[in-house]
Amino acid sequence: MTSQRELATLAGGCFWCLEAIFQQLRGVDQAQSGYAGGQAKNPSYEAVCTGTTGHAEVVQVTFDPSAITYNDLLDIFFTVHDPTTLNRQGPDTGTQYRSAVYYHSPEQKKAVEATIAKFTEDHVFDDPIVTEVTQLDVFYPAEEYHKDYYARNPNTGYCRTVVGPKVAKARKTFFDRLKK
Repeated sequence: MTSQRELATLAGGCFWCLEAIFQQLRGVDQAQSGYAGGQAKNPSYEAVCTGTTGHAEVVQVTFDPSAITYNDLLDIFFTVHDPTTLNRQGPDTGTQYRSAVYYHSPEQKKAVEATIAKFTEDHVFDDPIVTEVTQLDVFYPAEEYHKDYYARNPNTGYCRTVVGPKVAKARKTFFDRLKK
């Protein structure tokens, strides 16, 4: 008996970071970098980087909800990026680096809103959460050279200083959810 797969589409800064983290989780079949939330059709990385397309860099996660829940993915997402900074994550600035959750169903929307409300009520963050919560319209996969970027380029400067520390934090915090 095969479990039904679900999708989660998340934006938390550079998609290389989120892809590298989510593809290590047990129950995640795929984490694919791409673009969502903009108005241009078939955007390129270069166009998205100009800030004129309206897209965010996202990761679309295909997961088995019997192995890892959507709420688990949200907890990880909100832990590995700063949802209180508008259009910025670390050294990356611009609307393409905004914090956003693109939900696929009314249930996912409720889960995101409940997670944000709980984190706000518990004062998990010093500043207000600015994560955009929007229904996914279209997901555009990123160019092939972005696929598995961190796994293929762990020693580049950006990967060593930005992606690597986020992956290490995720490994330390979520080691029980990693693939074996």
